[in-house]
Amino acid sequence: MGLAGSERVLEVGTGYAWQTALLARLCGFVWTVERFGDVADAARENLARFGVTNTEVVTGDGTKGLPEYAPYDAILVAAAFQSVPRPLEEQLAAGGRLVHPVGPGGREEVILFEKGTRGFVRRRTIVRARFVRLHGEHAFPE
Repeated sequence: MGLAGSERVLEVGTGYAWQTALLARLCGFVWTVERFGDVADAARENLARFGVTNTEVVTGDGTKGLPEYAPYDAILVAAAFQSVPRPLEEQLAAGGRLVHPVGPGGREEVILFEKGTRGFVRRRTIVRARFVRLHGEHAFPE
């Protein structure tokens, strides 16, 4: 994602916070959304245990983003859907980048998008991969 150290980042799909901790080393602050409360609790414990302080773990529907903290310089989605949920696109700052696995769940292209002067555009495929499905109001049903 080309982070320089001061960015505001939104991560959708915290899991146990391994990727969150990596992002926290590369940017200014990470807000991360996990849909399962017990997993979010474990993520908070993991981050605290390793002294990662520039993060906030929120339990909720990541497809809605976190509008109260937007705009974000970068958004990273860790689950697959056929398109980028509209709220995430709207919460991305001008010039911001978004990485999202696009596909049905199980065979995706991880795509880099950018919000530029021509709007929200697909820049390139980063890699092919396999992800779990993204669930929520703006993706696959719960």
